[in-house]
Amino acid sequence: MASGSDRNPIIIGGLPSQVPDFDPEETQEWLDSLDAAVDERGRERARYLMLRLIERAREKRVAVPEMRSTDYVNTIPTRAEPFFPGNEEIERKILNATRWNAAVMVSRAQRPGIGVGGHIATFASSASLYDVGFNHFFRGKDEGDGGDQVFFQGHASPGIYARAFLLDRLSEDNLDGFRQEKSKAPHGLSSYPHPRLMPDFWEFPTVSMGLGPIGAIYQARMNRYMHARGIADTSKSHVWAFLGDGEMDEPESLGQLTIAAREGLDNLTFVVNCNLQRLDGPVRGNGKVIQELESVFRGAGWNVIKLIWDRSWDPLLAQDRDGILVNRMNTTPDGQFQTYATESGAYIRDHFFGDDQRLRAMVEGMTDDQILHLGRGGHDHKKIYAAFKAAVEHTGQPTVILAKTVKGWTLGPNFEGRNATHQMKKLTVDDLKGFRDRLHLPISDKELESGAPPYYHPGRDSEEIQYMHDRRLGLGGYVPTRVVRAEPLALPDDKTYATVKKGSGQQSIATTMAFVRLLKDLMRDKELGRRFVLIAPDEYRTFGMDSFFPSAKIYNPLGQQYESVDRELLLAYKESPTGQMLHDGISEAGCTASLIAAGSAYATHGEPLIPVYVFYSMFGFQRTGDQFWQMSDQLARGFVLGATAGRTTLTGEGLQHADGHSQLLASTNPGCVAYDPAFGFEIAHIVQDGLRRMYGPDSEDVFYYLTVYNEPIQHPAEPENVDAEGILKGVYRFSEGTSGSIPAQIMASGVAVPWAVEAQKILAEEWDVKADVWSATSWNELRREAVACEEYNLLHPEEEHRVPYVTRKLAGAEGPFVAVSDWMRAVPDQIARWVPGTYQSLGADGFGFADTRGAARRFFHIDAQSIVVGVLTELAREGKVDRSVLKQAIDRYQLLDVAAADPGAAGGDA
Repeated sequence: MASGSDRNPIIIGGLPSQVPDFDPEETQEWLDSLDAAVDERGRERARYLMLRLIERAREKRVAVPEMRSTDYVNTIPTRAEPFFPGNEEIERKILNATRWNAAVMVSRAQRPGIGVGGHIATFASSASLYDVGFNHFFRGKDEGDGGDQVFFQGHASPGIYARAFLLDRLSEDNLDGFRQEKSKAPHGLSSYPHPRLMPDFWEFPTVSMGLGPIGAIYQARMNRYMHARGIADTSKSHVWAFLGDGEMDEPESLGQLTIAAREGLDNLTFVVNCNLQRLDGPVRGNGKVIQELESVFRGAGWNVIKLIWDRSWDPLLAQDRDGILVNRMNTTPDGQFQTYATESGAYIRDHFFGDDQRLRAMVEGMTDDQILHLGRGGHDHKKIYAAFKAAVEHTGQPTVILAKTVKGWTLGPNFEGRNATHQMKKLTVDDLKGFRDRLHLPISDKELESGAPPYYHPGRDSEEIQYMHDRRLGLGGYVPTRVVRAEPLALPDDKTYATVKKGSGQQSIATTMAFVRLLKDLMRDKELGRRFVLIAPDEYRTFGMDSFFPSAKIYNPLGQQYESVDRELLLAYKESPTGQMLHDGISEAGCTASLIAAGSAYATHGEPLIPVYVFYSMFGFQRTGDQFWQMSDQLARGFVLGATAGRTTLTGEGLQHADGHSQLLASTNPGCVAYDPAFGFEIAHIVQDGLRRMYGPDSEDVFYYLTVYNEPIQHPAEPENVDAEGILKGVYRFSEGTSGSIPAQIMASGVAVPWAVEAQKILAEEWDVKADVWSATSWNELRREAVACEEYNLLHPEEEHRVPYVTRKLAGAEGPFVAVSDWMRAVPDQIARWVPGTYQSLGADGFGFADTRGAARRFFHIDAQSIVVGVLTELAREGKVDRSVLKQAIDRYQLLDVAAADPGAAGGDA
């Protein structure tokens, strides 16, 4: 049986970059032979010869490496490193001050009586990476464009605050307000990068791990999309994503790498901080995460730059005549390197160098202290600069920099490389003294022994601070900074909405198609039309949006380099470098990332885009709910369409497609304005109001979620005296009862409104009940407004109490009230406490299943006949009808027999 190491090699192999060439003449002869083969016989013949050589080498048991990974050394050899243009001494002083203030801020936040904590070890490991970026690469927004987009690693936020403090962007009060956003207002600082909480500072929320990488990929793509369509000049913008090696375990971190390579996003750089640790232990203790990630990124088509060793290793690598040192680096697992970070120089001499005489001879002239300080590349400014410069100058591919660091670097032996370091928040006095000494800061023992440790600022006129300001001035302003330069859009007048408001006449269409018809009219607007960004996960045809293919076209930076199989059709598939539609494949996560990037373009680039993301309702908030929180946090705007909505409306698809709860999930997102419209004219009012609220003069940081259905119905024309306010606030009387003597109220939403109208007719004709039908366009908004009223009343007992809109609206209606929808009962139950009368709900609770619409609705008891029985039941409870009629109604309508139900309309994908 193969050994564990044979089954799971910790290095796959690679090309040498640091091993010195001791016979360059012989090497040149081999290279010349290859050149001659290429020149005289062509590339194909040369390729054949190379493959035969590799085959023969393996026959001879020569360890020929594969290209998926390279030796465990820096990709950029020392001889190829560029000149470092900065003042390394000044930059070291700046970084030391930043390190100190970041750690002290978190330590002070853990003081007695506060105890809000924080994280210091992540920034300690990545501080040099950020510092080089701030001093030499990250472009600000002062030139009037979007600058660079930097996705900061969430747990590194203390270091970003600490740097902003040195630049007088934040005060000591701000640092002392870390994680105390309300109690220290207006000086409080958010825990992590949160644009909603700090809208002038942070641009991108990243601490929900895995969302930063996918967000950065689609931000880089959105930059190219906007440039290609002539909306904004993003040619100078570079996207940087700072990530953790443990974070790369998240599926979203690696799941969309290929799109970045496929579209040649050389405006994108990932910087993976490989400190070899997750939150509670090693990332790949028995393996090598850098080698693993190199293989993944290379395989996905990325340019890979490994930044592993600092300059102190250069003389040793230069002596490595036979590659024994590189071999030791290749074969030492990460768990052991983590141990070396916590041990003495003598231990490293004995265990890393000691068992091979050639290795031990390399360090014979070095002291244990010198061996101890053989460092990692992620802490070496010159090596980092070389990697960053190579990344931004590389063309044709995105780049990933795999930078090796030590978690908790410089914080002292109690922090550095320890498994628990991520959760350690407070430094003891001895820790602080050692930390101060290591950073060479002029802080006395007395200052550290008396009360909270002080912040350090070298003075506004010091050379360090002036250097920082000069560097940011040269790079176009301070980072991070969020600026909203976008002007309100000129919105179309009522005429644009007229067609949809006329209804569908004798034609039956789904609400999805009603929305698509409205979208077509909106996209014809000269100013607004070009700003729409259509997004769908490989389902444009399902949603009836293939009609946009010939005009809007599908975005592809390479265009369409083939003849489409359906090219003879009127609605043929059309790709274009200036296409307006984003066809992101079968990836709701990718589509939502596009949605966020487009929806925040008004701030990122000062140019508003109006994303319209259409997806299977079931696969929205349930599958990518974390990203919708990211969308709210990033203050993104746009329209989200949960198509094929409802538990019973998507016939035949079954459990995993049957959405009966996304409206409830949407209600948990404070930035989401959710509606469940029944008819085209309702959609028209909602969309018009959404455009006003999101893109008008007094724009709001919200996004709209509309659930639309695939069941064809006849849409009525807008009533003459339509209650537009009621549509927008969440409820209005759609159909007033005209016959019957016993009053009742039916509230319905979305596809359930026609069932309610049918029930209204049956109640009048068969049971003498005069029922009004109310269209509840938004259960969520009704509840949200009611909760706001109650909060106001709680805090203003001496003021006139506010009455929720739903209570006022239904005040004159005589109950009972029966609510019905194609959602689980918890959706309409949101408003139960504010309905002025007896309230009962009917809903599709439980798992969905495949069947006819009629059978499914009879099973859940939400069809018209079930509504009739529901109303009669409540009237019997109030003594307005005899209870004997209930059994009569159940038998008459055969409610216990699912097969007895009318199957209902079939088909209707859109």
